[in-house]
Amino acid sequence: MPLKNFSNEKIMRLKDKVAIVTGSSSGIGKAIIERFAAEGAKVAVNYLPGGPHEKEGLDLVSRLGECALAAPGDVSKRGDVERMIGDVVAKFGRLDIAINNAGMEIKKPFLEVTDDEWNKVMTVNLFGSYLVSQVAARQMVKQGPGGKLIFISSVHEDIPFPEYTAYCASKGGIRMMMRNLAMELAPYKINCNNIAPGAIATPINQAVLDDPQAKKNAISEIPWGRFGRPEEVASVAVFLAGDESEYVTGSTYYVDGGLTQQVTTY
Repeated sequence: MPLKNFSNEKIMRLKDKVAIVTGSSSGIGKAIIERFAAEGAKVAVNYLPGGPHEKEGLDLVSRLGECALAAPGDVSKRGDVERMIGDVVAKFGRLDIAINNAGMEIKKPFLEVTDDEWNKVMTVNLFGSYLVSQVAARQMVKQGPGGKLIFISSVHEDIPFPEYTAYCASKGGIRMMMRNLAMELAPYKINCNNIAPGAIATPINQAVLDDPQAKKNAISEIPWGRFGRPEEVASVAVFLAGDESEYVTGSTYYVDGGLTQQVTTY
């Protein structure tokens, strides 16, 4: 396949592509939606119905206009996921990109974690990514040719994080699932990749950002000397979602200011 000319910076890298981003009413997901829309994509904004970010999701859809679709639903429920993706295809005619961004964490010493807490984290993070990927991939295979599955994992697919065992286990599972899917779905030309953010200035990290000492401690481990921005994760997502990454699959892209290298070299 001949490479397209990407020398013109004004080109819309995702023009007429159709994407769904789970958990996209705030933080990294919202930044991805906004950047994808700016790059010419049609976007489906997913949020949990009745959740804390529902209004933000609806406001985002309203602001983006005709290129956006509200896709409320619980990523851990197959019926919700099938309905969401069905709505995307009904409105835009196809699905080219699915980004598994929805996630959660519970901070608790391992000895005190309950079964319900463990299952809640694993169900949203790992099982939800499985569901969305399977339903999306089935649609991509049906419509052809190809597609993009992108997982927003974490540096904690590699780096231990005491008191967040379920979260780390779910992210490690996502990494292995992504690698396996890259092999299984390659015959269908469906690219599968991870983005592993480090410390990013999002609502999930707000408690650390609001605590000067905690923030200082976190930054001390980051060679780049600051928290990342959601927009910086979105830039990598654009690359992985576009035609420039046609030969990239099975990889994890760290967006962490060198945090992974800092921790793993000791």
